[in-house]
Amino acid sequence: MIRKIIHIDQEKCNGCGACADACHEGAIGMVDGKARLLRDDYCDGLGDCLPACPTGAITFVEREAAAYDEKAVEANRRAKGMPAPGGCPGARARQMHREEAAVPAAAAGPEMSQLGQWPCQIKLAPVNAPWFDGAKLLVAADCAAYAYASMHRDFMRGKITLIGCPKLDGVDYSEKLTQILAENDIRSVTVVRMEVPCCGGLELAVKKALQASGKFIPWQVVTLSVDGRVLD
Repeated sequence: MIRKIIHIDQEKCNGCGACADACHEGAIGMVDGKARLLRDDYCDGLGDCLPACPTGAITFVEREAAAYDEKAVEANRRAKGMPAPGGCPGARARQMHREEAAVPAAAAGPEMSQLGQWPCQIKLAPVNAPWFDGAKLLVAADCAAYAYASMHRDFMRGKITLIGCPKLDGVDYSEKLTQILAENDIRSVTVVRMEVPCCGGLELAVKKALQASGKFIPWQVVTLSVDGRVLD
């Protein structure tokens, strides 16, 4: 079958092993000091290994490959004594226990939305629009606004916001983001992502777009924990 699967560029691979550690399916192993895809049917195509690679040696390709075999993966993990992965780390259930805080008396009403344009989904946003002219661009994970209480005030204020989820959308945002950066006067880019591995696809897409745009645009990445803290 033709499906999306990882490709490891042996010339770029520096043998650090970070991708092998990040792959919860055990699809990547170290062979002669280089990372290699051990078996096609071990790769689920989620791409947890992509953001872990410091040299950009890992990409997605579409080619003839065996279908992902969850039973074979589980059997391989048991044979190696590896703990059960419990599915995608980003989908692992967690509950946060919050203490109720009193609402300040000065809070006369709801905060104003800081969303500066519509649509805001990367897939739906136009490539060219007046609001991109001289804009500070925020590229944020869908979940970020729900995890971080002051998303509008701390990150969206004064910026044009684009949001997406590389896992659920199942697309490579880098091509469209490249067009937006190349064809508009973007002053800066801020990426707000979640700590879960699959969210690294958002950061990677922005990095690729910045490189492909041919422009020098200041950028930064902010990572949020699932319980709403700024990690870096």
